[in-house]
Amino acid sequence: MVSEFNDKVTSRMFSVAQEKANSLKLKITYTCSVPGAYDMPIIVDALLQKSDVDAVVTLGAIIKGQTKHDEVISHAAAQALTDLSIKHKKPVSLGISGPGMQERHAHARIRPVAERAVEAVVKISSELKRIQK
Repeated sequence: MVSEFNDKVTSRMFSVAQEKANSLKLKITYTCSVPGAYDMPIIVDALLQKSDVDAVVTLGAIIKGQTKHDEVISHAAAQALTDLSIKHKKPVSLGISGPGMQERHAHARIRPVAERAVEAVVKISSELKRIQK
């Protein structure tokens, strides 16, 4: 799941996440894009209902503007994604950088955030399988 907002950052995050998934031999079943991080939950909910989806990686960059809008968006998206993960008992990673960062910070976080988002769903999936035996 990739946010189109701040595309210069998020398109690169998507490339990094794809590389990481390939290196871990993960199968990417669906690739979805949404206008912004706030718009992710409804598509994530639909994906998590599919039997061929084990986890969802979210990728986005919320860059600070002149108001606290970045904080509102970040908190709402994080809470909604957490709630969906718990509801469906499937991992949803928070590969959304921000809030409070400037564009230069977003560029510096492309690789670490995208890689960790992929790694997180793998680790959580593994742990869920272990404890559900």
